[in-house]
Order: sequence, then structure tokens, then C-alpha cells
Amino acid sequence: MTPPQRRRRQPEERPPDPPATASPLVAPEGHEGEEGQGKPKNPERLYVLTGGGEGGDRAEVDLVTLVVARATAPPATQPEQSALLRLCRTPLSVAEISAYLNLPFSVVTVLLTELLAAELVQARAPIVRQALPDRSLLEAVMHGLQKL
Repeated sequence: MTPPQRRRRQPEERPPDPPATASPLVAPEGHEGEEGQGKPKNPERLYVLTGGGEGGDRAEVDLVTLVVARATAPPATQPEQSALLRLCRTPLSVAEISAYLNLPFSVVTVLLTELLAAELVQARAPIVRQALPDRSLLEAVMHGLQKL
């Protein structure tokens, strides 16, 4: 019995997408993004999302900071901020938000800074395991309560 032969697939020729349905983050053909994953980014769009590079303090968040929405999006918010608020109905880390929105961490940090200033979201550091009480202490308390 002979193994099956592999055939090369020919790339399908498809018509270009109309501009109205194209994603705002996709650049024209031939431009590679930072990630090089076949999803090119438009740096001008990211510049506009961050408010034009205005100097200012950013919120002290890292990739594992948990974010939860405190309110719904007001009508005047950017579409990306509205999407962020919809995502954060349950607590999500900044890394998850960045992945779901398909935006770089730095852009998500700027969006979160604006939402934190408007008190639309709440950010907190995750619970550190060392901050929890020791298991032996909890067992001693439990045994003491059982003796009562």
C-alpha cells in the first residue's frame, strides 16, 4: 500500500473587500504589523484611539490587573471604550481585554486610564497567594471552633 500523495493548494483569487466592511485596524495589503500574524495594524488608527499622543499620566496597570465595569457606556464614548465596558461586565485581566479587542497593551492602558478617570471601571490587583493566611492557621481556627 502506498501513502497518499499530498497536493499543493492553489491560493484562491478573491475580490478585494469593499472599504465600508473593512476593519478600521487593518492596513492595506503589503503592510506588515508588529505581530506579523497576518493581521496588519494601522498605526494612524491606534494614534487616534490614544488621543493623539497627548502627554499624561497612565493608570498603573499591568497585564494581570483585573478590570470590572461600574456603569454602562455613555453615548459620547468611543466605540472601543464601549466595547471595553461591555466586555468588563465580569472581571477580566488587562491581557484578556487586549486580546479580545485585538489592540496592543499600551492602547488598552490609555483607554483604561480615561475610563478610570471617569469612574466607569474599577481596577484592582489580583489576590496574591502569599497574602492569604497560612493553611495551618486556618486548620487551627477550624479545630478550635469545632471544640466549642
